[in-house]
Amino acid sequence: MTTPATYAAYTTSVTPAARAERGRAARKRASRSSHGLWIPSADRLDPLTVLARQTATRIPELLPPRYERMAASPYAFLRGAAAVMAADLATQPRTGLTVQLCGDAHLLNFGVFASPERALLFDLTDFDETLPGPFEWDVKRLATSIAVAASDNGQSEAQARRAVCAAVEAYRTAMRRLAALGELDVWYERIDTADLLPLIRAGHRERAVEDPSRAGRRTSLRALEKLTDVVEGQRRITPDPPLLEPLGRLDTAALRRIFIGYRSTLPEERRMLLDRFRFVDAARKATGIGSVGTRCYLVLLEGWNAEDPLFLQIKEAETSVLEPHLQQSAYPHQGRRVVTGQRLLQAAGDLFLGWVTGPEGRHFYWRQVRDMKTSAGVDDMSPSLLHDYAKLCGTALARAHARSGDRIAIAAYLGGSDTFDRAVADFALRYTARNAADHAALVTAVAAGATSRAPFRP
Repeated sequence: MTTPATYAAYTTSVTPAARAERGRAARKRASRSSHGLWIPSADRLDPLTVLARQTATRIPELLPPRYERMAASPYAFLRGAAAVMAADLATQPRTGLTVQLCGDAHLLNFGVFASPERALLFDLTDFDETLPGPFEWDVKRLATSIAVAASDNGQSEAQARRAVCAAVEAYRTAMRRLAALGELDVWYERIDTADLLPLIRAGHRERAVEDPSRAGRRTSLRALEKLTDVVEGQRRITPDPPLLEPLGRLDTAALRRIFIGYRSTLPEERRMLLDRFRFVDAARKATGIGSVGTRCYLVLLEGWNAEDPLFLQIKEAETSVLEPHLQQSAYPHQGRRVVTGQRLLQAAGDLFLGWVTGPEGRHFYWRQVRDMKTSAGVDDMSPSLLHDYAKLCGTALARAHARSGDRIAIAAYLGGSDTFDRAVADFALRYTARNAADHAALVTAVAAGATSRAPFRP
């Protein structure tokens, strides 16, 4: 099986025709129509058990908020239940066509951010679960999130199917286009916000990316206004317990120590840039849904004066939820796994992306906060807007996969018909029903008070 690590050697030794034939041959392992045939396995673990197993290493007092966030809606549950879906995907036939997976490619993990050159790009934005694996797993995760979002918004099954098919068709056609391009052309491919116009119908362009001009205002200086106050003449991160809490002296000292180790993982010119900032304050932060309970910190640094801030996030990196079902990561350090995956998948990387080992041997990665980052809300998208946004996400996912996998083989596997599109739509609708049932089980557990105990045991 070709992996991203061996892809370069493979492509220089195998002709494009042979690579295309390899893709068509993969239909014998997993026919395109087989992707729609999903039935829960007889030995399927209770989803609450799967979620409970993730609590062993997490901060106990943050576990109830995690479950409460997941219980808010079926889409919120899907966001937090990547481990549940990974186990379900593992029971299906696999194509054997490997890419660097995002691992959690749902709609809200796409968005706009600034490149180091300050261009606003649309791309994947979350890589906590990244790992090499079969390309279709990301496609099915995206497709299911579209169907669940449609259902949450009160849309019909037919409307959900159309949106899913639009996303998968966009993925397929983008991959076929990229298969005809040279290596450098594929590597430099990106979706600039100016390039969104042909992908989104006129009435939806601003809403689909939450207005690029608004993204341009989401800077560290704006974060300074929102997240900090001046206390006794010193700038400090404003507490908002239990989701944002100040650190004690010992914890702050520990963060200062690992800051040195993180710095060493940056390229030399970025280390020099980082050295122009000084450490001002830090706080513990709960972020996202699935990540709530892992250790995450917000660090405020200051440049040449108080109006020159830099916010960094230090996030704990655990073993990918995909790893129990796929090959072990080539990187024993989970922070390095995340950073490497992000650098491979994103069209432009974060200047301050790095990794470090923290107290108790825990793995962390560092990244910049609010560098013009924004994403579209999906909780009230109309059917036509969801359809257009789904197409955009499918296109972006194909671009990411084409950098690490054999795009020629994948394009040949997908083919020119809509067989794969319709099959994935069938899967997404079936899994939406399963996700709704799993969400209902969690709602019942929360109502019964089971999740108020830590660690939660169903």
